[in-house]
Amino acid sequence: MKTYDFPGFIDVHVHFRDPGVPEAETTGSGLAAAARGGFAAVVTMPNTTPACDSPELIRYQVERAREFYGSRVQDFKGSRVQLLPSACITKGRIGHEVADLEALAEAGAAFFTDDGSYVSDDHVMEEAMRRAAKLGMCICEHAMDPNELKDGVIRDCDLARRLHLPVIPVSAETVAIRRDLSVCRVTGCRLHIQHISTAEGVGLVRAAQKEGLPVTAEATPHHLVLSCEEIPANDANYKMAPPLGNDEDRAELRRAVKEGVLMFATDHAPHPAAKKSLGFEASANGIIGLEAAIPLTWNAMVEDEGMTPEAWAEAWWKMPRSILSPLAAKKLESARRTTIEVGARRTIEVAKFASLSRNCPYNGMESACRPAPLP
Repeated sequence: MKTYDFPGFIDVHVHFRDPGVPEAETTGSGLAAAARGGFAAVVTMPNTTPACDSPELIRYQVERAREFYGSRVQDFKGSRVQLLPSACITKGRIGHEVADLEALAEAGAAFFTDDGSYVSDDHVMEEAMRRAAKLGMCICEHAMDPNELKDGVIRDCDLARRLHLPVIPVSAETVAIRRDLSVCRVTGCRLHIQHISTAEGVGLVRAAQKEGLPVTAEATPHHLVLSCEEIPANDANYKMAPPLGNDEDRAELRRAVKEGVLMFATDHAPHPAAKKSLGFEASANGIIGLEAAIPLTWNAMVEDEGMTPEAWAEAWWKMPRSILSPLAAKKLESARRTTIEVGARRTIEVAKFASLSRNCPYNGMESACRPAPLP
C-alpha cells in the first residue's frame, strides 16, 4: 500500500438539488458523498429551485451546511467539506438580464454560471463579463448553443443510429466556445468552460491559452472514462449534457489533462430513479460521481496515460483554486487535506454510496486507488 498526501481536492461542479429536489440529494447527503469521495470542498451549481440568483440563496446553502455539521459534530470530526455556492450569471438563469453580480460576489459566490443553460444573448454575456472582470471574478459557461443543440440527446454513434435518436452535433459545443472566447478577448474577464466534451472544443481552449487569454476548462470523469461508442443499451445512466464523446474525443480530453490544459470536475448530478428510467430520449441528463471520481481519474490518467500522481493531483486541487473568488479561496486556508491510498484493487459499489441517488454507470468498475478512510 502506498499513501499520498495532497492539499484538499476541490470539485468545482456539483449539484446538490437544495432547494428543489431533496429526494435526489440534500445538502447533507451531498456533503457526506463528497467527504467519502475524498474532497475538501465542493462548488454547488445554481440551477436549484429557485435558482441561486440572490445573496439570500447563497446564505441559505451555507447555513444548510452549517446546520448539517452542527447536528452531527462527532460523525464528521476532521472530515468536514467546505460548501462554496456559485451564483447565476442571469436572473432566474433564463439569459435575459444580468443578475446583481456585485451583491452575489459580496455574499460569497465562488464564481458565476448559468450551468445547465447557455447565455445565448451576446450583449447580456458581454455585460456580465465586463462586470465580473471588475470584480475579479470568473464566468463559467455551459457551452451548448441551443440553436445547434435543438432536440439532440446523444452524439452520433451506433446506438443513436440503431434507436434513431436525435443527435447532438459537435458544433453545439464549438459555436458556444467560439462566441465566449470572442467576448473574453473584448472584456479580459476570466472564462472557464465547463464539462468540455469534444476534441474540437479542446483545440479551441488550447489555442486560446496559447494566445494568452485567461481561459480554463474542465473534464469530467465520465468523459475521460466512457465513450458513446461503448454505450451498451438504451440506458439513461449514459445520458448527460454535454453528451459522451467518441473514442477520439476521449483520447484528446486525456491528452489535454496530461498537458495541463484541463482540470477535473465531476458534474455530480443526482436524480430520482423515476427521472432516469425513461430511456435516452425522455430521461433527465446527468450522473452522480463524487464517490468514484478520484479512483476513476487515477485509472484514466495515472495508470493508463502515465501522468504523475503529483500532476494528476494538481488537476484536482491547484487548478480548481484558480477559478474561485478571493472570498471562496480564503475559506480553503483551513480545509482538510486529501490522502490517497494505492494498493489492492477495489470494486465500486454504487449501492453503498452516501448520495441519495443511484444514477451511475460505474457500478462494478475497479481501481487500485481510493481516498483514505475518514477519521
